[in-house]
Amino acid sequence: MRTEVAVKKKALQENPLVQSSGRNEKIGLLYGFIGVCSFSLTLPVTKAVISDLSPLTAGLGRALIAAILACLVLLIKRVPFPTWQQTKKLFLVAGGVVVGFPFFSSVALEHVPANHGAVIIALLPLATAGAGAFFAGERPTRTYWISSIIACLTIIAYAISSGLGALQWADLSLLGAVISAAIGYAVGGQLSKTMGGWQVISWSLVFAFPFLVVPIAGPLIAELKQATWTTWLGFGYICVVSQFLGFFAWYHGLALGGVARVSQTQYLQPFLSILAAWLLLSEAVPLGAIAAAVIVVIAVAKGKSAPVKVRA
Repeated sequence: MRTEVAVKKKALQENPLVQSSGRNEKIGLLYGFIGVCSFSLTLPVTKAVISDLSPLTAGLGRALIAAILACLVLLIKRVPFPTWQQTKKLFLVAGGVVVGFPFFSSVALEHVPANHGAVIIALLPLATAGAGAFFAGERPTRTYWISSIIACLTIIAYAISSGLGALQWADLSLLGAVISAAIGYAVGGQLSKTMGGWQVISWSLVFAFPFLVVPIAGPLIAELKQATWTTWLGFGYICVVSQFLGFFAWYHGLALGGVARVSQTQYLQPFLSILAAWLLLSEAVPLGAIAAAVIVVIAVAKGKSAPVKVRA
């Protein structure tokens, strides 16, 4: 019996498919972290941008610029038009990460600090895992959920202890941003397995463009004419990186490592955003953030090792 078990174990270790799966997961986590680093600057930069631009033009105007870049990339690459089944899912992605998240987060940041938004957005990994379970057929095990809940409760406790726990209308807007992004991440991660992450975000931007260009283009041009060079620089970042290039890495990571597993790297995003808010906006960094970050990282590490089942 022991000999048989040893033979099976050795065969499993030597199986190239298993080794490839483990390697893909590590690469997926790396790409996911790159995406998280890109997105971590989004809230602080958006907070700075809406000093000159309205939340509506800042949130949705960035999609117009990113859509032009996406169209150029698709034309240069001569990418064939998506199938009808892919198109339906791409509209879901567009509604979530091209329209929903930028709009809701920009509206909220008009009333609350960037570090407040970062704490609420920390709920995104759990929401993404839930959306992944619904759309992508992933079924995380109990260990994964326990580690995720511990990390989430740590963030909530940090918010309450630092005085950010009072419920405001802006919090509801941020919750809308979380739900929108979670759906866009989960569906986009699923599509990335067959289309490639850069195609997913590119087509999503192109499909959203006709609905945004008429109401947004005019006000955006008028407001940018009066904006400072720092606003131009910040708006360029959220257009090119937050709304476009960052998704190249993020969706590629979700496709390689799985939605539930890679989405846990998002637990680092609130603390990176708080750090960015301190550097860019001079917002205070509570000392409790350091202790909370340690607990969150430990929980993420534990959850990363938990198996994730995929429904056939």
